[in-house]
Amino acid sequence: MKKMTQNDNFIYLTCSLILLLLGMALAQQFFDASVQRLMQSATVVTLLVAVWGVRDEQFIFRKGLIFPLAIILTSLVSYYLDNLDLNYAHLFLLLIFFIITAVKTAKQVIFTGEIDGNKILGAICLYILMGLIWALLYTLVHLASLQAFNGMPDSQLWYEILPDFVYFSFVTLTTLGFGDISPAMPITRFLVYFEAIVGQFYLAILVASLVGSKISNSSQKQLNKTREANHE
Repeated sequence: MKKMTQNDNFIYLTCSLILLLLGMALAQQFFDASVQRLMQSATVVTLLVAVWGVRDEQFIFRKGLIFPLAIILTSLVSYYLDNLDLNYAHLFLLLIFFIITAVKTAKQVIFTGEIDGNKILGAICLYILMGLIWALLYTLVHLASLQAFNGMPDSQLWYEILPDFVYFSFVTLTTLGFGDISPAMPITRFLVYFEAIVGQFYLAILVASLVGSKISNSSQKQLNKTREANHE
């Protein structure tokens, strides 16, 4: 089986994140809300493997059944924290993990070697991570004040409201703004319009620059090959 490296890790991560977002929607549509714990745990383990473990040839999660076992373990830890009424601690730790993962992803995308297709996919992964980070922020604010958002259920269970905030976060990040969920407090309005600003500047500056650099590098390589062929 081909090992994942820094040359292809974001290909796997992009597919995994898309499937996990789909899984989150399917879990909300067809299963009990507590299944979201499993989806959250799958996300954590996927990020550990694709972002944190890509440099380490002996990374523990590469070993066969360790992957599903790790998902089950993190789900149990999540369940334990929730039963201790530690929703805030759990979500805060998850938020810190996602932020550190986003920073590590950005370093791999921007500061390592020449731009290739894998790094452009890494920029897409970073965009998805940004949406998930804001979804966690919205969830924390909602748990602190049920009046923070219009159109949300009055639930204190994070796994019931997180899928809705994931949806709302990506609608905001892409500036679609359907209006079914809306901020109702100054702090949540700030978070919402700031996410929209960051999302637009991210696409306009970073992703466009990466794609431009990739095209420029490809053109330069082709030009060098043409010159070498003409000299022979």
